[in-house]
Amino acid sequence: MEHEELTHKIIGAAMEVHTTLGPGFLEGVYQDALEIELTRRGIPFTAQQELEIRYKEAVLRHKYKPDFIVEGKVIVEIKAVSQLTDIDIAQTINYLKATGYTVALLINFAGKSLQWKRLVSSV
Repeated sequence: MEHEELTHKIIGAAMEVHTTLGPGFLEGVYQDALEIELTRRGIPFTAQQELEIRYKEAVLRHKYKPDFIVEGKVIVEIKAVSQLTDIDIAQTINYLKATGYTVALLINFAGKSLQWKRLVSSV
């Protein structure tokens, strides 16, 4: 699987955040904590980096800001919702298609256990 080792490292960092903070915080708190945990583990990332979205040959005015791009390879979207939905999944897959990235992690911190989905786009 593409970027499998890297996604395992990211999930491990997210699990540490969830174990330490538990459920119940807003998404921004988990974002801040995950930044700290990725840094502590020496995993390079950028947070809230604007990415162009393309439609056919045109670049759209609206930009996409993923929560994280890790090692320039994996988009990480975090949520703090009761349950991930098909809409969350579809939105993340569309981000992959629109940006040209192939792997994303959708991570939800709101449950008793960390919930995550690894998504792959071939486009």
